[in-house]
Amino acid sequence: MKFSTLALSTTSALLLAACATDDVWVDDGIPATPVAASFETAPMIGFGDRADDPALWVNPANVSNSLILGTNKDEGLHVYDLSGAETQFLDVGAVNNVDVRANIAVASNDETRSISWFSIDAETASVTHLGDTPTQKDEPYGICAGLVGSTYYAMPTYKDGKAQIWAQDMSSLPTLAPELIAEIQVGQFGQLQLEGCVFDETNSQIFVGEEEHGVWKLDLNDLSIAPVTIDTIAAANGLVADVEGMDIWEGENGEGYLVVSAQAANRFVVYDLQAPHAPRGIFTVTANADGSVDAVTHTDGLDVNSTPLPGYPRGVLIVQDDANPTSEVDQNFKVVDWTAIEAALGLSLN
Repeated sequence: MKFSTLALSTTSALLLAACATDDVWVDDGIPATPVAASFETAPMIGFGDRADDPALWVNPANVSNSLILGTNKDEGLHVYDLSGAETQFLDVGAVNNVDVRANIAVASNDETRSISWFSIDAETASVTHLGDTPTQKDEPYGICAGLVGSTYYAMPTYKDGKAQIWAQDMSSLPTLAPELIAEIQVGQFGQLQLEGCVFDETNSQIFVGEEEHGVWKLDLNDLSIAPVTIDTIAAANGLVADVEGMDIWEGENGEGYLVVSAQAANRFVVYDLQAPHAPRGIFTVTANADGSVDAVTHTDGLDVNSTPLPGYPRGVLIVQDDANPTSEVDQNFKVVDWTAIEAALGLSLN
């Protein structure tokens, strides 16, 4: 891999469409297919915008003992089992986003201006805080992780449009000694603010969301190559501001789907993982049949995993829900059977 520091100009000719903010709800008439939620996690009891981003850790010893990690951006990291019951809480400060590779999780910690690192034990299905890496920048906002060989990559994103890439040798863990290997100016429009991102190691690419513009792609093999626009809120493919959480459903031979939260329209846009990244459909997450799980609105973070889980042979989508069912009250995470999304949108990858 070739890594370098990159400072891009803002000379792109793409135009920024009129966009929504966190307080605006969009009804642009673009149709979305309803998909029912399957179950939900225990609520983060309290008022305010607290829940933000989930990540699924698949237990390599026993998938039934896999865990859902969920950030509480006021307090710390919550841990849930596959029934949605809370099993653990780590009081590590105001973590906003979280991601997992192998048995290591990273979270963006605004309170300590750092990357928070966690190890996950397969035998006990428990999470341990390893420590924090100061980023030397204010307010690490989003974060995503990648694993190539024995190198673990953590990429925090920022409200000034920058993204950092830190590299940690897995063989050195639990000793933390990550090295900052790149700082990239990704955001180029509007308020520049970045949050959601995801590594696609198989295809050597990274996707990043600029909240008031759209989705960018970085070349993982050469980070000096300028980011490429995948979709924008001006393109009428279903994407609206804020462009929030994103993750990948991974199929065979590098194929799969990128799923992105279009927050202000309460919907999700699906793209082909491989270029040219054609839009494949738009869906919303509705209440389940008996009403025991309410509908999803105003999603921040999300996680997708194609690993078969008990009752979910094609994996799951996990999304943050702003209203449970009242906005900013007892927020939590909803889980959706990926087979339901496939059926609704006519997706057919192996």
